[in-house]
Amino acid sequence: MLHHVELWVPDLERAVTSWGWLLERLGCAPYQSWPAGRSWRMGETYVVLEQSPALTGDHHDRLRPGLNHLAFHVRDRSTLDELVTAAPAHGWTLLFPDRHPFAGGPEHRAAYLENEDGFEVELVAADAR
Repeated sequence: MLHHVELWVPDLERAVTSWGWLLERLGCAPYQSWPAGRSWRMGETYVVLEQSPALTGDHHDRLRPGLNHLAFHVRDRSTLDELVTAAPAHGWTLLFPDRHPFAGGPEHRAAYLENEDGFEVELVAADAR
């Protein structure tokens, strides 16, 4: 099982605005905090955001080799709709709005969001089928 995911971000405060809001809405609790990073935890798994001085770029490109997106379970379609509605205020943009919530197919209810730094999340409604 997954232990943790560490995302290097170009701007920690901007990342905390988008990721922190989303992770807490998904049930994660703040876990660690240090000058260059933050983390949120659910059970034994946690997500780390770090603004490392070793970064070689200033934007994540989900279309290049590496991480394309992280996918998270969402309780139900109502919760999915609430998150999509609130997401823009926290730095997220809905991808594929013309096909939402079926961008993943007719039997897959999900939202695909991208933040200002180019990271994508997929939020999958538990009652998707």
